[in-house]
Amino acid sequence: MSKNPASRPRSAGAYSANRSESAARGGARRASGPQSRQPEADQPRVPRAAIRIDQVQRVLGEVLQWTYPADATLSHWFRAHPTLGGRDRGEVAEAVYDVLRHLRRYRQLAESGSGPASRRLAILGLAATLGVQTLEEGLDAAENEWLQRVDRIDPATLPRAVRASMPDWLDERLGKWEDAESLMASLNRPASLDLRVNPLKVERDVALADLRDGPAARYEPQPMPYSPWGIRLTGRPAVNRWPQFENGSLEVQDEGSQLLALLVGPRRGEMIIDFCAGAGGKTLLLGALMRSTGRLYAFDVSAARLARAKPRFARSGLSNVVPVVIDSENDTRVKRLAGKAQRVLVDAPCSGIGTLRRNPDLKWRQHPEALAELGALQTRILNGAARCVAPGGRLVYATCSLLAEENEVQVQQFLDSHPDFELQDAAELLASRCPDLNLTGPYVQLRPDVHGTDGFFAAVLQRKKAAATAPAPREPEDETEKPHPAE
Repeated sequence: MSKNPASRPRSAGAYSANRSESAARGGARRASGPQSRQPEADQPRVPRAAIRIDQVQRVLGEVLQWTYPADATLSHWFRAHPTLGGRDRGEVAEAVYDVLRHLRRYRQLAESGSGPASRRLAILGLAATLGVQTLEEGLDAAENEWLQRVDRIDPATLPRAVRASMPDWLDERLGKWEDAESLMASLNRPASLDLRVNPLKVERDVALADLRDGPAARYEPQPMPYSPWGIRLTGRPAVNRWPQFENGSLEVQDEGSQLLALLVGPRRGEMIIDFCAGAGGKTLLLGALMRSTGRLYAFDVSAARLARAKPRFARSGLSNVVPVVIDSENDTRVKRLAGKAQRVLVDAPCSGIGTLRRNPDLKWRQHPEALAELGALQTRILNGAARCVAPGGRLVYATCSLLAEENEVQVQQFLDSHPDFELQDAAELLASRCPDLNLTGPYVQLRPDVHGTDGFFAAVLQRKKAAATAPAPREPEDETEKPHPAE
């Protein structure tokens, strides 16, 4: 199932205008011909800062239309500008994402300036990521004065929703958490890059030593504090080009998702269902922990997502994964597995609010009205998945959300309508494998400011074993078959 329905692309047509504009500019250059080009020495030098501001402004002009997710829009823009180097792309991307994280505060600061609002936003994003002094050469006197003035504003003087750049509805919900300011601030900081070893191929200590002895050492690989398979990096290396990634020894996966496998607790030879497999990250770990035995179904409604997962399955060395595209949670292929699976994982479609460190545009693209629709979908999926759980089997429900209506409320509604399931203490289940992870239970609720992971929720539900029914006593045919009173 899709993790974030609000972030799904709708069509490719919206990008045609940008392609046409690029083509028009190229055509104009060809029409003018080389004879109209001034000698290079006579052309005025454009400051690098001015070029970067213009680039970020152009990208923001497309991103802030909210037609597509920010990462898709940015990727498309980079493909349309293939001459940009790696450093250029990195600086543009960091500034754009900084603006998305702090959009509400930046927009309020930009109200005092002049000129296009997208340019002022670009200036603020680049000032935050590259430094104010780096931009001075690309600004006119009025812009320099404005930037220095807004830089002196104390964020503590702003309302919390503006200071934390949260829409009102999300500020209201997150404001109910303990240490809400700390939580919101952590959601506005970039996430680390989390990797996971493939336990079917390599031990973490061996993988760490290999990374520290090679070019990856500059990214300071460290073992994760909780996951026994996790490695955390600083920076943004191109991991997909590393040999360890290409041979299936390493995968990119947030630590919270890795811990989910410990809650599922897969065993060799079992039948297990990953009900919303998506791109297959959690499926890969479950299959490796099963030592590629038994049968592991990877269900998803998106054939495209499962198609993207197949190369990962191939690299991993797994032979027990069965990808299945289903129409819905009521697909006949789901019904055929009723009561047969020992473990079922539901990593449900959700608002994605827990992933704002990686997807800051979600808080502006998501709306509270959509939560009711998401809740209904989560309920249907949970009910459908529950049918597959064998008596005595385990159902794990998880989201990358921090919102109660997607988490505790969903679980309680499920328990109220399914008396054959009972809630297990998920925190207690993790305690034996993660002694440093202090959780109160019965749920697992992770948050970036406390645990260094994405915002993450999980509940473990156990299906009660069918009560054994004693066979009815057989009527004796004659007096010799009647039980003796002493017996």
